[in-house]
Amino acid sequence: MRTKLYFSCFYLLFPVFLLAQNKEEFKHEIFLNGEDTLHHRILYPKDFNASKQYPLLLFMHGAGERGNDNKKQLAHGANLFLNEKNRENFPAIVIFPQCPKDDYWAKVEVDRSNQGNTFNFDYDGEPNKALSLVINLLDSMLEKDFVNQKRIYLGGLSMGGMATFELLYRKPDTFAAAFPICGGGDPETVDTYAKNVDLWVFHGAKDNVVNPAYSKEMVEALKAKNANVRFTLYPHADHNSWDLAFAEPELLSWLFSKTKN
Repeated sequence: MRTKLYFSCFYLLFPVFLLAQNKEEFKHEIFLNGEDTLHHRILYPKDFNASKQYPLLLFMHGAGERGNDNKKQLAHGANLFLNEKNRENFPAIVIFPQCPKDDYWAKVEVDRSNQGNTFNFDYDGEPNKALSLVINLLDSMLEKDFVNQKRIYLGGLSMGGMATFELLYRKPDTFAAAFPICGGGDPETVDTYAKNVDLWVFHGAKDNVVNPAYSKEMVEALKAKNANVRFTLYPHADHNSWDLAFAEPELLSWLFSKTKN
C-alpha cells in the first residue's frame, strides 16, 4: 500500500516538477550598473549559436511580481515562451527583468483613494531607477553580435504594460513591435513612436484595477497618428486579461513577423 501511495504522489507531483524544471531554463542573471543591480532571467534559444543572430524580446511584469528573488517575474508569460512548439517556431532571446519591491517600472502617480485607481503619467525628466536599469540592460544586449537589432520586441502586463508604453517613448527607434496588456500611458507622447512600431493592445472590459479607458485612450491617440495598432478588448475579462492575451493563437506569429525598416 505504501508503494502504491508513493507512486501515486510521485505522478501527481511530476507535472509540477517539470514545470519548475522548465522555468529553470531561464538563466538567473544580475545586471550591475555602479552600485545598482537588476535581477533578471534570460531564456536563450535551443541550440543557441553566438555566430547567428536572434530576435530579442523584453517582457515587463506587473506590480505583484516585484522583489529580489529573481523568480516571481516568471509567474505570468514565461510558460508561453517555454512552450516547446513556440521555442521551435520562434527562436528568440527572452528577458524577464524584476523590479525591486520599493520601486515601480512606470513613472506614474497612483491615486487609490477613490473607487478604482487613478493613474497620472508624467515622463518628464529621467525614468525611475528600475526602468533606467532595464534600459541600460537592453542597451548592453543590443551591443551583442548575436542580437538582431531589427527584431527587438516588447511586452508587459499591468505595471509592465505601463512600462511598455513608457519604454516606447524613451526608446522610440528600438522596437519593431510591442504588446501592452492592461496598461496605460501618456497619450501626448505617442507621436514619438507611433510610426516606428506596430502595437497590439489588450485589456479586459471589466478590469477594476486598471480601467480599460487607459488603453482605449492610448489606442485612440495612436490611431490619430496613423499608427499600425490593433486593440483587443475582452468583454468578460477582469484584470487578468493577460491569460487571454497569452492564449491568442496569432500573438507570437504576429509579433515575430515584425521587422524594423
